[in-house]
Amino acid sequence: MTSESKPYSGDNADGAPLPAGGPNPPHSHSGPNPPHSPEPETTAASAAPAGESLARDAWRRLSQNRAAMASLALLIAIVVVCVIGPWLLPWGLAEVDWNAFGTGPTLDNAHFLGTDANGRDLLTRVLYGGRISLSVALVASLVSLVIGVLYGAISGYLGGRVDNLMMRFVDIMYSLPFMFLVILLMVVFGRNIFLIYAAIGAVEWLDMARIVRGQTLALKRREFIEAAHALGVRDTKIVTRHLIPNAIGPVIIYVTLTVPKVILLESFLSFLGLGVQEPLTSWGVLISEGVDMMESAPWMLLVPSFFLAATLFCLNFLGDGLRDALDPRTR
Repeated sequence: MTSESKPYSGDNADGAPLPAGGPNPPHSHSGPNPPHSPEPETTAASAAPAGESLARDAWRRLSQNRAAMASLALLIAIVVVCVIGPWLLPWGLAEVDWNAFGTGPTLDNAHFLGTDANGRDLLTRVLYGGRISLSVALVASLVSLVIGVLYGAISGYLGGRVDNLMMRFVDIMYSLPFMFLVILLMVVFGRNIFLIYAAIGAVEWLDMARIVRGQTLALKRREFIEAAHALGVRDTKIVTRHLIPNAIGPVIIYVTLTVPKVILLESFLSFLGLGVQEPLTSWGVLISEGVDMMESAPWMLLVPSFFLAATLFCLNFLGDGLRDALDPRTR
């Protein structure tokens, strides 16, 4: 009479018999606590919720930043007021009220923020000055964006001697004094607002080029770039359709930080008398005029200074919010 027994599968290290089937396979876990597996590396694509694009994820993260959203709302309000406000006010840019020279804020004759020393409505001039300052900042930033992105992407992608030569040209441009360049342009071509665009844009693209070059050097060895090479994609398409779009995050952040810098540069040039000329005005010109009348008419200094400071604060807070929203390491 034979009795059935479980098949013998060997002994373990203590000499006790192992159950049928041998030891557990390496990837089968028996018990309530399986071994810990390393977490996958966080990337921009894996950080976003399933079904949500990176743009929507960035907007969702930006909308959770109260300081950035409040700054965005205030900045939009300033831009709308500067664009639409002068059409709604009864006084023109150079129109003089012969009965109100250097008067303070009053409701009489609709001088809500007072007048300057020549009897011109200060609120109207501040809003017109905002148009000039914001347009200079926008145009100069776009110039630096286009030139800097293309220059930096081409330099980083080609590498070698071409990269070295292009970066040495950037170093030469850095060595030129900015004020000397502006004065030289004014002497040769005369004073006009387009020279301000050209002068500021001619120096602001240098930082942008270095940032994009660094991003390009980090991206051009990635697998998707090598795959594009293997498929025979042309270099121009690799730069414009693969490298630049993947480096757009730091570029957007830097542009938001370039705009206040350009506004300060324009205000500084106007303060020195190298900026816009009459009958046009800007926040820098108004601040320069307000400094001369600071003791007798402090509102002439405080009003344009408030608009300039508020705009700069909004742009800086918005730039910080975009940096946190677009940086995958903060997800």
